[in-house]
Amino acid sequence: MRVDYDTLSKTIASLTEGETDSVALMATLACEVHHSDDRFDWTGFYRVTEPELLKIGPYQGGHGCLTIPFSRGVCGAAARTKEVQLVPDVEAFEGHIACASSTRSELVLPVFDRNGDVIAVFDIDSNQPDAFSETDAAALTQILANVFSR
Repeated sequence: MRVDYDTLSKTIASLTEGETDSVALMATLACEVHHSDDRFDWTGFYRVTEPELLKIGPYQGGHGCLTIPFSRGVCGAAARTKEVQLVPDVEAFEGHIACASSTRSELVLPVFDRNGDVIAVFDIDSNQPDAFSETDAAALTQILANVFSR
């Protein structure tokens, strides 16, 4: 099953309308995105809880790393650079943190509040190599902006 981003976007907009609590929003997005596509084996947020530090937030899938400094891994790179990290082969990413040994590829998107500050990263792991595309990155970036930057 491949995600239908138009339907997913409308579903998430409907479910999150009027909600302002970031944890409730993250929990809803993690659930909806995780169940939208068979490629998505771990789907969740790492929240900025103190300067240069991410802490695990709402997610779907097996356990994740509890904390990730901005200086380490794919999630840290997304938070530090404020840029999407599209990683077709995690083994080739210098400094990759293996929270799950089954992960082969990863897509991490920075999450911005309405002031343009990074408040979290949205991390999707796949057990398939090269599972993600620019289409995934663009669609999910737009969904995140619709929810968190409004």
